[in-house]
Formats: sequence, structure tokens, C-alpha cells
Amino acid sequence: MKTLIIIPSRLSATRLPGKPLLKINGLSIISHTFKKAIDANIGDVYVATEDQEIVDDVIKNGGQAIITGKNHKTGTDRIYEAFNKIGKSDIELVMNLQGDEPLINLDDIRNLHKQMIISKSKLGTSASNISDKSLYSDPNVVKVYTNEILEISNFPEALNFVRDLKNVKGNIYKHIGIYCYQLETLKKFVSLHQSQNEIKNKLEQLRALDNKITINVSLAKDSPIGVDTEKDYVAIKKIMEYKSK
Repeated sequence: MKTLIIIPSRLSATRLPGKPLLKINGLSIISHTFKKAIDANIGDVYVATEDQEIVDDVIKNGGQAIITGKNHKTGTDRIYEAFNKIGKSDIELVMNLQGDEPLINLDDIRNLHKQMIISKSKLGTSASNISDKSLYSDPNVVKVYTNEILEISNFPEALNFVRDLKNVKGNIYKHIGIYCYQLETLKKFVSLHQSQNEIKNKLEQLRALDNKITINVSLAKDSPIGVDTEKDYVAIKKIMEYKSK
């Protein structure tokens, strides 16, 4: 199925302003991420942003970028504007890859894509096993409940997404910031009003569940650190600098 990867990115992140352009091994976080997406080799890759500085950085480093409006409430709303501006008429799947996860595993991108094609799912995402129990109560780490135990070969349904857990019961995994939409599902999603559940928890995927859109979940081999805080940036920087030696 013809696929397009779009990476939403902006400089005005609440917890770590300017993070897309923070450097690791001489390259910005957003450029590391789009290069990883290109290496997955499942479709063309674009960065969608409201900031000219990000566009300039991406193009300088060999990528493609689209300027979008400044008033989008979520990354998915932003990628839909970018999709329309890109103007490709043969796209069947649109993947939303977070711009702050330069360590995302290529195989995990490919596995989500494969599961979408095999199952003909309308909307898919990824999650990994939780080995550190402290993550259950960390509100910066989003967790997902599934209706079956996650395995590399299956694609169960998400029951809920939460930030803080009081009772650890059921099939619970760490959510990975990647989504893959059938084009018609993406169109439907952005036409819906934000749900109160979505706004309260600051989790856009709840808009889908609240409107009876099924989200399937693929198992990710790795649990990449997203760059949400200064602490995350320092940790990822150390890992990537060590790997480059």
C-alpha cells in the first residue's frame, strides 16, 4: 500500500522549547528522526512544521519539509494539513512519526506498517513491554491497555491510554509515539471535535477511542526515549554519542 510518513515538529514545545533543533553528534534531533524514517524505506518522508527554522534545517540535511499553520491542536491535525499540501493522490496509508524519538527502531516502524497492511486496520500504533516498574506511575510515560497479550505477530485492540496507573492489572504496555492511519480514517479523525477525555489527559489518541475508531497495537522490540525534558535530552545524547564512537 502506498504510504507517506509525515513527522510533525515545532519549536514551541511546553516542557523543552526548541528541542527539534537541539544537536546530537552535530545533527538536530528532527534531522536524526527524518533520516531514520527514510531508512525504514516504506514511503516518502516529510516534516510538517510551523517554523521556518525547522524547514531550513531539514532541507539543509537532505530532507523534505512543509510549512503548516500555527493553530493546530495536535500533531495529527498538523500532518493532515501537510498531506493536503503535499498533494499526492495515490496515498493509502499515512504514518505519523513523532519528531522527538531519534532512537526509534527501524524494525518497529516496519512492523507497524506490515501489520496495517496484513490486517487492513483503520488505525494502528505501537507499544513495548515495561521492564521498569517506576514507569507505571510516571505521567510523562503513556501506557496502553490491550485486549490481548502483545506478541510480535499479532495486532490486538487498544482498550485505553493512560498516564498514571494506580492499579497495575491487565495487559499494559508503554505506548510508542507512532501512528499509522488509513487515509479515510485520518480524514475522519481530523473532522471530529476534540473529546473532553482527550483534552483532560492531553492524549489525542483518545479522540479516536471516544468516537468508536478502533486502534490496533503492534509490539515494538525497543522502548525508545522521547525527548520531552532536559533530562531526556541529556540521556539520549549520551546514548547516541556512545554509539557513534
